[in-house]
Amino acid sequence: MRHNKKFNHLSRTSSHRKAMLSNMAASLILHKRITTTLAKAKALRVYVEPLITRSKTDSTHSRRMVFRQLQNKIAVTELFREIAVKVADRPGGYTRIIKLGNRLGDNAEMCMIELVDFNENLLGAKTSKKAKSTRRRGSSKKSTDTKASTTEQKAENKPNEASVEKPVEDKVEAPAVEETKMESDDTVVENSEEVNEKEESKDKS
Repeated sequence: MRHNKKFNHLSRTSSHRKAMLSNMAASLILHKRITTTLAKAKALRVYVEPLITRSKTDSTHSRRMVFRQLQNKIAVTELFREIAVKVADRPGGYTRIIKLGNRLGDNAEMCMIELVDFNENLLGAKTSKKAKSTRRRGSSKKSTDTKASTTEQKAENKPNEASVEKPVEDKVEAPAVEETKMESDDTVVENSEEVNEKEESKDKS
């Protein structure tokens, strides 16, 4: 019975599971990146990270304890010579799991597990981002200086409002429509005078 056993047995016996994890840990240390199923990768992360933490103290005892788990001399020397130097300042979290989708045959979830400090692409992206941020800070200072200088130049070039004479507005000529209206009014007055004269002549007769 498996009362209160919370780790994943991976459908294997205890000896088979330990041998598989030991082999996978040695492959991860040598190649820095391996592809496996998600369940195995999660079990391997719990298995290999304590070994990497132990490699930070390079002593005979720690080497023997790691060799007891890995059973691989080449992997042990690689772990203590190269990996321990790069991981010295990192307080845990030495591995990263990246999901790759499902496998065609049995639809198992596949992933890639890798050592964080050995992914050159992500490390290069981080350094480039830092460089860009420093450039932006410098450019912002330059932009503020240029803005200040331009405002000063504008203040010098701008004359006083009192000294500037306002331009005289040209008189707008009346539109031709008003003239036609005036002419029509004159003709109406003349016609009315003629009518009045005719009426007076009739009265006299």
